[in-house]
Amino acid sequence: MRPINKILAVPALIFSCHAGAASAETPVLVELFASHNCKVCPKAYDTLREIENERGDDVLILTWAVDYWDYLGEPDPLALPVAAARQTAYAERFGLRAPYTPQSVYNGEKECPATRKATVEANIDSQQSVNTPYEIEIRAVSEDRFTLSGSVPSPAQVQLVEYARDEARSGDMVNPVIEARSLGLWSGGSVTYAYTCESDCALIVQARDFGHVYAAQALDESAG
Repeated sequence: MRPINKILAVPALIFSCHAGAASAETPVLVELFASHNCKVCPKAYDTLREIENERGDDVLILTWAVDYWDYLGEPDPLALPVAAARQTAYAERFGLRAPYTPQSVYNGEKECPATRKATVEANIDSQQSVNTPYEIEIRAVSEDRFTLSGSVPSPAQVQLVEYARDEARSGDMVNPVIEARSLGLWSGGSVTYAYTCESDCALIVQARDFGHVYAAQALDESAG
């Protein structure tokens, strides 16, 4: 379907991203762009729900609700301006004529409609097989601070996203993002960030201009 034209305290938080490892510690970030006014999107929700249930910690699925289909019905209550802006940036990177729903993006590197399970799985597998020469670690140092350390080949944008895992709040969407904010650029080394959150949250470390995702992790699932 194409258009016309405060984070909870996380004790002992730690995870590492190792070269080419396909494990729970290095999930593939799957971003779905969707709307409750998109008639095809429920099929994508079902597909990604199956993927999440089958692959578990191998993937981190986040749904970004967009607002450009709101004229077709009731405004999507989960739509965020940042979602449409993020998808537009991806569309430009991938050379698409326009954003569409339900579009899925994999580690910022591949995209496809999210309705065919075989295609979705192929894209996940391709990202799990990528050999990357860097390691990233996040460690909680207090109830409201964490340290990001390691190395990246180019400055990375650090973004904190809050999402609704509870189906009572999210409906059919898989982990819809309800808030997103930038924590700034990171060029490697060790940096400590202050953070707060009221729901489930994840961290995305991504090359500038919506490039390759160096690391993405649900923070609560990384507690040890």
